[in-house]
Amino acid sequence: MSAQTKHFFSDPNHLVVTALHSLTLTNPSLAFDPENKIIFRRPDSLKKKKVAIVSGGGSGHEPAFAGFVGQGFLDASVAGTIFASPSAVQIRKAALDCVDNEQGVLIIPMNYTGDVLNFGMAAEKARAAGIKTEFFAINDDAGVGKKKGGKVGRRGIGGGILVLKIVSALAETGASLEEIYRVAQQANSLLATVGSSLEHVHIPGRPASEDTIPVGEVEVGMGIHNEPGSHRMKFTLPELVKTMLFQILDHNDPDRAFITREPGDEFVLLINNLGGVSSLELSGITDEVYRQLERDYSIKPVRVIQGTFLTSLNGLGFSASLLKLADNGLGAGKSFLELLDAPAEAVGWSAPIPASTWDRRTDAPVELKKTKLAEQQPSNLKLDPATIRKVLGAGLRRIIDAEPTVTRYDTIVGDGDCGVGLKRGAEAVLALLEDNFSSLDEDVVKTVNRIVTIVENTMDGTSGAIYAIFLNALVHGLREQDKGKSTPATAEVWGEALKYSLGALGKYTPAKPGDRTMIDALVPFCTTLRDTKDVHAAAKAAQEGTEATKSMKASLGRSVYVGGEDEWVGKVPDPGAYGLSEFFTGLVEAIPKQA
Repeated sequence: MSAQTKHFFSDPNHLVVTALHSLTLTNPSLAFDPENKIIFRRPDSLKKKKVAIVSGGGSGHEPAFAGFVGQGFLDASVAGTIFASPSAVQIRKAALDCVDNEQGVLIIPMNYTGDVLNFGMAAEKARAAGIKTEFFAINDDAGVGKKKGGKVGRRGIGGGILVLKIVSALAETGASLEEIYRVAQQANSLLATVGSSLEHVHIPGRPASEDTIPVGEVEVGMGIHNEPGSHRMKFTLPELVKTMLFQILDHNDPDRAFITREPGDEFVLLINNLGGVSSLELSGITDEVYRQLERDYSIKPVRVIQGTFLTSLNGLGFSASLLKLADNGLGAGKSFLELLDAPAEAVGWSAPIPASTWDRRTDAPVELKKTKLAEQQPSNLKLDPATIRKVLGAGLRRIIDAEPTVTRYDTIVGDGDCGVGLKRGAEAVLALLEDNFSSLDEDVVKTVNRIVTIVENTMDGTSGAIYAIFLNALVHGLREQDKGKSTPATAEVWGEALKYSLGALGKYTPAKPGDRTMIDALVPFCTTLRDTKDVHAAAKAAQEGTEATKSMKASLGRSVYVGGEDEWVGKVPDPGAYGLSEFFTGLVEAIPKQA
C-alpha cells in the first residue's frame, strides 16, 4: 500500500491561503489577514472585554487551528505552511494587532520545537510591548514514553483541543489571565492521548515517502507529521485499542504514568479522526474504545466526543484521548465539564449534545410501543377459505407450469431469472394454501397479509419489490372497503382495492402501460375489473396487454440494455407481463362464467 498521492491542489501554498479564506465564508464573525495567514475574530463580534486566546501551528491539521476561532473558542489562530510552524513575526502580529489584548493574552500552541520557539518569541515580544502575556505549550501524547521524549517532552496532539476549549470557554467567563494559565497547566496534566495510523500521509506538491506501512500492520503512537510512534504491530481493532488504552492508563509504568486513575474518577473521551478514516469506521472505533474502557477499566466516560478535530492531512488513523476531571477551584459554572459543554461558534468544534441531555443519560431499557401489525388487525371482509384455495391455487399452479416459457423469454430479453423468481414465490404461497390451510380463515385481509409476508421473504429483485409494494397496498385498499359489518369480498370490492394499489405503486415506479413491463398486464386487469366487475374480461384484457408488449420497445427494466431487438421484437412478450397474465388466466379458469 502506498501513500495517497492524488490531490485537487498541486500548489500547497495556494491551498493553505484559500482554505483559510474559506473560514470567513462559513463563519461571518471572522476576518483574515492573508499576508500573515491569521484568522481572527472581528472586533464587532466581541461581546465584552476578556483575555485573548491565541493558538496556531502548521497547516495540514484542519480544522485545527483556524477552525476553532470564534465566540467561545480562540480569538486568533496563526498558520504556517503545511507541517511547518508560522514565524514569530506572524504570531506577534496576531497577539499585538488582531486581538483585544487589554485583559492579557494566553499564547498556547502545541509542543513542537518550531512552534515553541516561534510562539515563545512572540510571547516575549508581547511582554516587551507591555502586554500581560502567558505562554503554554500543550503536550498530551502518551504514545512515546518519558525516556524517549527526553527534554522535548510530550508532543501536542488531538487531546490538546480539549485544553484549548477549556481555556477559551474560561476566558469567556471573564476569568483572569492567571486563572486561565493555571487551568491550562492543570487540564494538560490530567490529559493523555495515543494515536495510530495505517499509513503515512502525502503532502501536496512533494514527493511521496518511500517508507510505507505494510498491509495488516499499524503504527502505534504515530505523530501528526508522519513521525514514528512507539512500535508497529500486526493487529485487529480490538487488539489495537487494547494496546492504546494500556499506554494511556497503565500508571504502573513509570515511563508512561502521565495520568493516574482511582475508583470513582470521571473521564471525558475524545475520539479524533486523523483525516482519512470514514465516519462509519470512526463510529465503530468509538464503540470499541468505549466497550473496552467500561469492561477492562470500569470507566464510563461522562462525555464521549467524536469527530475530526486535529488531523494529519488525510491520515488513515485516529487518536483516543482521556481527560480526567478534577476540581479546578473556580466554583460553579467554571468546572472542566461545564467549560467543555459551553457553547462555541467555531466551525471545527463538533460536540452538539447539550449538558442537559447528558444529565438524562440512562442505561434503562427502552420500552418500545407495540403497534399492531396489519395481519393482527381483523377486518369484516369475508371470503370462503375453500374458494381462496381453489381460485388462488389455480392461478399459482399456472405460474409454476409457465416457468420454462417465462425463463426462455427472459433469457432472450433479460437476465433469465424472472421465471424462477415467479415460480419460487408461487410455490411458497401454494404451500401456505395446501400445507397450512387450517390457518386461513374467511377474513380476506388476514389471508392477503399472510401472502404478503411470504412474497416479501421469497421473491427478490425488482419484480419481488413491485409485487410486495402492490400487495401491501392491496391490504390497505381492502380495508378501505370495510364498512364495519360483515361484507363479502365481491368483484366490486376487489376492483376498488386494486385501483388503490395501482395508485400506490405509481409512487415508487415510473412504469406505465406501453413501457414493456409487467405493468402492461397488471393495469389492464385492474382497471377492467373495476369498470366491468367481470374477472373474465379483466383476465382477457391482461392477455391482450401482454400480447401488445411483443411489438414494444423497452423503456424500463433490463430489456433496455439488451441488444438484438430485430431478433425478438414482434415475437417475444415481456416475461414479467406474460407470467402475471398466466396467473390471471389460471384464476379465471377456476371461476365459472356468469350467464
